[in-house]
Amino acid sequence: MLRAGIVGLPNVGKSTLFNALTPQTAALAANYPFATIEPNVGVVPVPDERLEPLAKLVKTNTIIPATVEFLDIAGLVRGASKGEGLGNQFLANIRETDTVVQVVRCFEDEGIVHVEGSIDPRRDIETIQIELALADLAAVERRRERAQKTAKSGDKLARAELAVLDKIQPILEEGKPARVVSLTTDERAIARNFFLLTMKQTIYAANVDEATLSEKPEDNRHVRVVREIAESEAAEFVIICAQLEAELVDLPPDERKDYLEALGVKGSGVDRLIKSAYRLLGLMSFLTAGEKEVRAWTIPQGTRAPQAAGVIHTDIERGFIRAEVISYDELMRAGSYAAAREQGLLRLEGKEYVMQEGDVVHFRFNV
Repeated sequence: MLRAGIVGLPNVGKSTLFNALTPQTAALAANYPFATIEPNVGVVPVPDERLEPLAKLVKTNTIIPATVEFLDIAGLVRGASKGEGLGNQFLANIRETDTVVQVVRCFEDEGIVHVEGSIDPRRDIETIQIELALADLAAVERRRERAQKTAKSGDKLARAELAVLDKIQPILEEGKPARVVSLTTDERAIARNFFLLTMKQTIYAANVDEATLSEKPEDNRHVRVVREIAESEAAEFVIICAQLEAELVDLPPDERKDYLEALGVKGSGVDRLIKSAYRLLGLMSFLTAGEKEVRAWTIPQGTRAPQAAGVIHTDIERGFIRAEVISYDELMRAGSYAAAREQGLLRLEGKEYVMQEGDVVHFRFNV
């Protein structure tokens, strides 16, 4: 399961966003599985408009979406890399995530004190980047010491590690994230073994107030700064109003949609955030559909059919014979499996088949 950590300075809207994420998605469809594992961890369904129509087509009431696990991580302060505030806890929690959602305050509110005394998104982002870079720099220096000792004996992997460290360390010393370093595919594979905090893909969430959201948030000077930083890192960027999203959780889905449209807002910022996390990590969904249930399964893009089957159960991968595949759009146009079969739309694919977004699949296997 994809694990995303919500990070940021204190009082930027992290917990408000987390509280909006969890109840809101549970309320979207009561039959979606939902669980709060512990006070700061929530399992959230991935919005997928295909599931309900597909469930009606196969006549099932059970819908199980793909899920994302969100962690509401303690607020960071200057000196976190040295253990200040809840620094050690903050850094440890980030290490457990696949991607980071950095909430950046872009709203003015005299009733909510900013830890730095003023609203400055660039400064706030740099504060977090510097603290994470300092923590990574310490890890890189330790790794270098080990690699240097091993490289003296002629170890090729150690030499390759040193070459990658030579590229990463200067960037960290500048307080910049390691993910901006230009690395080859092989070098990136080596770098993953360093488990650096700043190598994690990041989504920048510009948290605005309702007035900004309903007007032109792209014209807000604070929002523009966050967007520029995201674009400079080729990172994902979303605009949210955490307070509004939190207030919408008690409304039925239709009323929530109508309220957003009345504000001139297309869709939920929370939905965009979840989908951004998928896109950023190169993930996709394939679907299974039958009388028992309709379900979305998460796999990396480029996954072949047997490995996709293994996501459902290892026995299916081990005994894989064929995958019976049809695209969601083709199935819905046909109106039923029987009609799709008559029209020759169902395909039998073998072990080399690369799964596509929205494939509806039935795996044939024998164990």
